[in-house]
Amino acid sequence: MHEAMGKHYDEEYLQLIKEHGVRPTANRILVARALGRAGRPTSQKELEDILKTLDKSSISRCLTLFKAHHLVHVLEDGSEAVRYELCWSYSCQTDDDLHVHFYCEVCGRTFCMSDIPIPLVRLPEDYTLHSVNYMAKGVCASCRNKN
Repeated sequence: MHEAMGKHYDEEYLQLIKEHGVRPTANRILVARALGRAGRPTSQKELEDILKTLDKSSISRCLTLFKAHHLVHVLEDGSEAVRYELCWSYSCQTDDDLHVHFYCEVCGRTFCMSDIPIPLVRLPEDYTLHSVNYMAKGVCASCRNKN
């Protein structure tokens, strides 16, 4: 996770957006910053709650554009909400920082397991792989410790 602060932090988001072939605008920078600061995969509804100054359609357009340029990973964790996470690979062609995610069945949060890479998936030669979503499910440490 990126812990840069202040002006350097904003410059990091600006550079990340540009590296993915996306023209930076104020709204796009706000959405990227909100995703980065969330610290975990975030739903559009959660982004709307964070970015009260942006309307739903603006956030949706940013997420759609980010997805097309590999700036976000799109996760389906079983909670009926699609979640988004910034892709820090600095590539508009591939997602080089794919990792395992964990969905807590008690609190409904999704966590990044950044240190656990997704296992290599070998497909037959006549198949083309575009993405992999590796979601582990169970009970997070916080919920387990409450019981």
